[in-house]
Amino acid sequence: MSLKDLSKTSMNKSKRIFSGVQPSGDLHIGNYLGAIKNFVSLQKEYECFFCVVDLHAITVWQDPQQLAHKTREVTAAFIASGIDSDKNVLFSQSQVPQHAQLAWIFSCVARMGWLNRMTQFKDKAGKDKENVSVGLFSYPTLMAADILVYLATHVPVGEDQKQHLELTRDIAQKFNNDFKTDLFPVPEPLIFGEGARVMSLRDGTKKMSKSDSSDYSRIMLNDTADEIVQKIRKAKTDPHTLPANMKEAYKRPEAFNLLSIFASFNNKSTEDVVEQYAGKEFSSFKKDLADVIVDKIDPIGKEMQKLIDDKPYLDGIMKKGKEKAIYVADSVLSKVYDVVGFSKT
Repeated sequence: MSLKDLSKTSMNKSKRIFSGVQPSGDLHIGNYLGAIKNFVSLQKEYECFFCVVDLHAITVWQDPQQLAHKTREVTAAFIASGIDSDKNVLFSQSQVPQHAQLAWIFSCVARMGWLNRMTQFKDKAGKDKENVSVGLFSYPTLMAADILVYLATHVPVGEDQKQHLELTRDIAQKFNNDFKTDLFPVPEPLIFGEGARVMSLRDGTKKMSKSDSSDYSRIMLNDTADEIVQKIRKAKTDPHTLPANMKEAYKRPEAFNLLSIFASFNNKSTEDVVEQYAGKEFSSFKKDLADVIVDKIDPIGKEMQKLIDDKPYLDGIMKKGKEKAIYVADSVLSKVYDVVGFSKT
């Protein structure tokens, strides 16, 4: 998509997506199934802005020497998974200053009570909330700016981000009402089913995470085929055969997790997979599961590494994406400034 193409659609409020992934490094299949895989399908139907949200990442401490590398890693994962950098806008959040500029305006629109209700802040801050960064608290206003600076109409969200999107909708509505404008659309959530929440291979009640002490709790996008097979073989199960129906599957978290992962990689419903493997042994199912993950993830991991090794190429894609993103964001922010009454002199 060229700047000329963007000029035709930059203020078009229909069918535009914004979504971001934090450059936390060490991407695993939870990141792929919960977000990146869905991005690949969405690009066929929507105008897409896919962002590496490095501003959000520094709400907690990041190693400065690693942050740029991790940002490239996420960009490489986007491309290796099938996102077309020519048809979509791929960029780094910190390189588009309009995000932070609009976030300040939204900080003056949002209410303290709204932010105080954010459960994710309470979960992350815990009992030490007096010592966490202000950014961790005000994170949702920046997220609102991320979305609305592109006039995004739809946002793919996981369960843990639904409340933040509700805040974005509230901010859009309050801004429009306060300034008697219809500038901002009220974005709709796109919530995906299978694979939206991938759990640990060692504990089916906990979300898959790179911070888990066990390497066997997760499958990384850069794992080799042998490592994937080994991790699936060692994945925790129970002593019974596979569940006979969904009611039974829901009561067995490790079994349900593996069945859901299989379903997501095969674009099936978990119910169909439960029916397919009802009463069968885990050993046979695990072999099939490992095969399907290797078929999809091994090529992605190899392509990611090839892209990461070609730093000038990746940086070129991000520079092109930055220019496209600024082109749209600056147009929207200019209108915001007019509405708010900021002087142009």
